[in-house]
Amino acid sequence: MEAFPFIFQPPLEDILNKDFRLKGRWRNEFFKNDFPLILELGCGKGEYTIGLARLFPEKNFLGVDIKGARMWKGATMAHHEQLRNVGFIRTRIEFIESFFDSAEVDEIWLTFPDPQLKRRRHKKRITGARFLNAYGSFLKPGGTIHLKTDSSELYQDVLALLTCNGIEPITATDDVYQGLLREDSLSIKTHYEQKFLKLGQKIRYIQFQLPLDTVIKECSVE
Repeated sequence: MEAFPFIFQPPLEDILNKDFRLKGRWRNEFFKNDFPLILELGCGKGEYTIGLARLFPEKNFLGVDIKGARMWKGATMAHHEQLRNVGFIRTRIEFIESFFDSAEVDEIWLTFPDPQLKRRRHKKRITGARFLNAYGSFLKPGGTIHLKTDSSELYQDVLALLTCNGIEPITATDDVYQGLLREDSLSIKTHYEQKFLKLGQKIRYIQFQLPLDTVIKECSVE
């Protein structure tokens, strides 16, 4: 991991209540361009990050995850393919605000996050109000969040959370591959997504924006 110059693994003491050195400088100092910046949070092996980078060379992509062993696969792919619009950050999503400045990020992808189905674990969901408010601190006005999941419960709970906060999704479908959506960005299939599809599971998708200057509140889920 340390051999790759596009992987960042800051120690906790460097980001705990502190700004990472590239906060607000990712375009100028790392990517060295002014292209849109897109994050994949909880990127796992980085397959979606790499897939998006291949499709959109005119955009910059950063995959974020705490599991270095998984991330290594995507990093190796980026290295072999000489992708210049990809980077990875090894950290916990809880510290994501230390890495990005106000309005620095154009889009966020949440691909097959852990649905945390036990009720007492709902607050750990990276789709929950706590995390959405964190994303809002660095997402551009009009920036979008994409959720792709196989979990019917997570899909329904996120829709309920949006409704509770007066947010109308831009797009919501409970079956990506049987619907009318034909976006290239949705055609990327990770290893786990292919397994889900072979098992006959539906892939759900939501795209939405966060209202300006609005604090997202957690809603009770019955």
